[in-house]
Amino acid sequence: MLFYRLKMLTALTPPFCLLMLALPSVSLADPPKSSGQNPVIQEILLAELADDENVEDVERSEPRREPPDTPSVEAVPAAEEAAQAPKPKRSPKPKKVAPNIDLKEVAPAPTPEPPKDPAIQESPGTEEPVVVADAPEDKASEPEVKGPQPAKNLALLGSEVLPGTSTRLAWSSGIQIAGLSQPTPVLVVNGVNAGPTLCLTGTIHGDELNGIEIIRQTMYDLDPEKLSGSVVGIPIVNLPGFQQGSRYLPDRRDLNRHFPGRPNGSLADRIAYSLFEKIIRHCDMLVDIHTGSLKRTNLPQLRADMNNPTVAEFTRGFDRMAVVHSSGSPGMLRTAAVDVGIRAVTLEAGESHRIQEHQIKAGVNSLTSLMEKQGMISRMFVWGDPQPVYYNSAWVRANDGGILFSKVKLGAKVSKGQILGYVADPITNAQYPIHSNSDGRIIGMAVDQVVMAGFAAYHIGTEAKVPGE
Repeated sequence: MLFYRLKMLTALTPPFCLLMLALPSVSLADPPKSSGQNPVIQEILLAELADDENVEDVERSEPRREPPDTPSVEAVPAAEEAAQAPKPKRSPKPKKVAPNIDLKEVAPAPTPEPPKDPAIQESPGTEEPVVVADAPEDKASEPEVKGPQPAKNLALLGSEVLPGTSTRLAWSSGIQIAGLSQPTPVLVVNGVNAGPTLCLTGTIHGDELNGIEIIRQTMYDLDPEKLSGSVVGIPIVNLPGFQQGSRYLPDRRDLNRHFPGRPNGSLADRIAYSLFEKIIRHCDMLVDIHTGSLKRTNLPQLRADMNNPTVAEFTRGFDRMAVVHSSGSPGMLRTAAVDVGIRAVTLEAGESHRIQEHQIKAGVNSLTSLMEKQGMISRMFVWGDPQPVYYNSAWVRANDGGILFSKVKLGAKVSKGQILGYVADPITNAQYPIHSNSDGRIIGMAVDQVVMAGFAAYHIGTEAKVPGE
């Protein structure tokens, strides 16, 4: 059959057309961006720090100070472009009603919504059953009502979640092989009263498991009849990576380096763009849950840009949770969310490839306190002692190769010069101690394992002193 088609094509196509068909496809590279500098540069109060998910060293910084009276312009073109991106407008057409499901009960797995033909969508009489949209309210004639306001329908992923209900939806980026695509479950609880929308994301790295259980326990404990606002939980964002036990996507890229994504970029760009546009932009607050990278563990902590006053205030709602200042790297979900005006932090808890009950309990407790602080729930919550903010932190690296044996535990307070552990050479029996380079607290560390020279072994956080104190 293929030979027959080629024969017919040769007979019907002029020679110059055959030549064009034989040429390889050529793609034009994006034009180089201008390297010009903005003439107005904002005063940097804290050092621009990167999350240590790739175990990058963190530089010293100073506590956040009050900003000057004169506003300044931030010279970050990428952030400006993201901030100017318009939020998706709610469709004037009412959507289908999501079924009310008790999340505590076992339910069938969600199925993706089949793609619709645009021509059919525009034809009259082919719409699915919908809810009649509420008529516009005359705010001028409405008396001011004090107390809780009734919630409205939450439009998400092509469905309307009614007030006082919970449901399971499905998100799909729509770029997988059609016959093999799997939807990503999305848990939604829309409270009976109006309030903010909190988004919880987990397993952006497919081998980080603690976030799955943190989100499950948090979501299933919510009563929509006693909730003000809504909570959207995506326990497993990177479903392909989770199924393979891999940190990365099938294209070997780190999804948390591609937000807010691009509709025509790489696979990671497209998945990030779909998630950001379809779900994240609909939220007012975001908590992105992670763990330490491979063979490293993190003390339960928040990573937040303490240069941002709104984010700094947001961190005060997390009970018994240390805060590590980090401005974030370009492409992180947290960074992209903050750039478009969403209050966002990263919650780190434990290590990858494991389910750790103590770390999960700390994460659930902090999210419960956050919702109580934001007025979303009302419970008898006992707050613990406030945890410090670590404006300075740095990794201590091993100078020799061998087997690492730690002498300190996660969360321990250490002093400069203290022995944190040692590396033993299994052949020569030589032992090389690793000393602390500052006073502080162990906020992250490597588990005992074989290491090479230069391996990041202990992450020490130190509290910065405010000048003049």
